[in-house]
Amino acid sequence: MAFGKLLAVIGVILMIVGLVINFTPWLVSWFGKLPGDIRIEDEKRFVFIPLTSMIVVSLILTLIINLFFRKL
Repeated sequence: MAFGKLLAVIGVILMIVGLVINFTPWLVSWFGKLPGDIRIEDEKRFVFIPLTSMIVVSLILTLIINLFFRKL
């Protein structure tokens, strides 16, 4: 039963994130444009490594997870 609830919660979260990205793209327009994100462009190739953006996303997710799943 716990696995089913987990899948349902993940599905709802993914749906909310999808709706936010679809209807308010300005909320996530910063992603990939922070200082420290690596862009290497050539005539034939394009390499993008979002180092700083992924650190920010990791910190935000860590704070959210700690708030909800912290044991008192």
